[in-house]
Amino acid sequence: MPFHRFEEIEKKAVTPHLSSGQGAIIEGEYMYFCQVSKVAGTGSQIHYHPNELMIFPIRGKINALVGKDRRVVTPGTFVHVPAYAQHQMIATEDGDMDYLYVKDRSWTVVGLDRDQVVPDKAPTVEEINEMYEDGSTENLEKDASKAQIIVEGLNNSYYPILPSFDAPASSGRHTVWIEGERLAFGYGEIPEGFSGETTENAHEQFVYVIMGVIDAQVDDDRQDAGPGSIIHIPKGSKRNLSTQSGQHARYASVRAMPKLEEMLREKAAAAAAGN
Repeated sequence: MPFHRFEEIEKKAVTPHLSSGQGAIIEGEYMYFCQVSKVAGTGSQIHYHPNELMIFPIRGKINALVGKDRRVVTPGTFVHVPAYAQHQMIATEDGDMDYLYVKDRSWTVVGLDRDQVVPDKAPTVEEINEMYEDGSTENLEKDASKAQIIVEGLNNSYYPILPSFDAPASSGRHTVWIEGERLAFGYGEIPEGFSGETTENAHEQFVYVIMGVIDAQVDDDRQDAGPGSIIHIPKGSKRNLSTQSGQHARYASVRAMPKLEEMLREKAAAAAAGN
């Protein structure tokens, strides 16, 4: 099914030994598309993980750290966390926060402590929660000299895209893409009464509707997708994103990059050969 809403998905503690975050997770073929919520004044410890992470706040403010660069970001600013990069996301004291949280599937959504050695097998959310409940996370191997965390040389990871979700609408069809190594983040606006073309998606993509209503079609499924709706477009699917009269729409989107597809093909081949 190509249409989802986060409020219809059970939230889980994503990395309970490192973060207060509760996440609703949608598993795609190439990526995890999630919404993470944190209570005011709470957040994560400084940590890392082997997969690339993309973050886009949709409510509240994030006290964000990537590498050594700490900033307070609000809805409208995209944060890119390269694979293995040191990072931390904390809700400011102003209020609770929600943000889109997207990771590639070369690893699970579970993070690693800053001095933790990358294990041979990535733990699942269920496994890490079970370890946390019985106290066995203390047994995770830690050795700062063997940790693969990257702190230096990360360059700028913060991308202001619009001042707020209430900013004036664009006069025409408007799309911005920021490409990482494995994932690409996009922000788009569709003017009212816009008739999109039906095209075949070259890569898996998720679309999150920020405002307005998108007349969305994915293969044979169609829906008027309003704020908070998620449109999942698998690789190779036919899709059309249009708007009706009086419905200007804003959305955030993430798609898989060819590098990620290649990585996961090689990983699957290696696993099959091992069997």
